[in-house]
Amino acid sequence: MLKFLSLSVLLLGATVAHAERGMLDWADLIDEAAQSYEDPYRDLSAEQLTALVEVATMQSQLAATLDDDQRSELTQRLTDVKVAFAEDGIDADWLIAQRWVVAERRRNAAWAGDQAVDGQTVTLGGYAIPAPADQDGVPTLYLVPERGMCSHMPPPPPNQMVRVRLVGDWRPKTIYEPVRLTGQMTVVPTEREVIVVDGPVRMQAAFTMEAIEVEPLAFTGQTSAEGNAWAEQMAQRLRGVKGQDLNEN
Repeated sequence: MLKFLSLSVLLLGATVAHAERGMLDWADLIDEAAQSYEDPYRDLSAEQLTALVEVATMQSQLAATLDDDQRSELTQRLTDVKVAFAEDGIDADWLIAQRWVVAERRRNAAWAGDQAVDGQTVTLGGYAIPAPADQDGVPTLYLVPERGMCSHMPPPPPNQMVRVRLVGDWRPKTIYEPVRLTGQMTVVPTEREVIVVDGPVRMQAAFTMEAIEVEPLAFTGQTSAEGNAWAEQMAQRLRGVKGQDLNEN
């Protein structure tokens, strides 16, 4: 009997440990190795970035048909801006030539999901954005880490968005409904257009989850005076803090 109880305790401990390992934060979805890349724009000041855009614009204008006076004035302005860059040790022409290279690096970093979660059954909390059903009829939603994303705020990078295929009867009653989902996560990039609050939004998700459990979280719509306390309480619930009563208001 004692041996049986000891084995039960060990199995219970292993189950709890496994569940804790399956609870993810949003930062766990990012492939950190892919975030280190050369970006020559990163150290430019706001003024330098504005000036660089001006250089690119003037170069484009010079390629158009201009009269002699316009061309002379534009050429002088362009020379002055490039000289200012050179005084700071910056090659403006090289920077402009790098723009598509850097854009591709940034895109790759934004789409890079951590392969360690691929195929794993995990739990993740966030805010649900209702979406149309998939072609096979399975209802879907998008899970994002913050309220307002994709409508009042820009969409998150793809490695911070999860396309979720739902099971059971639960559906979000409203946009940004707080929820905690458990299911098998795969690194399967998807893109599609979804109508959100302000119109169509291109939803780019690096992950797909096949949900097996849905845990709606309380949303009480507190006043602004209670906002900070509510935000902290919701953050705790989304992180799955031990001992937190999910039905508590």
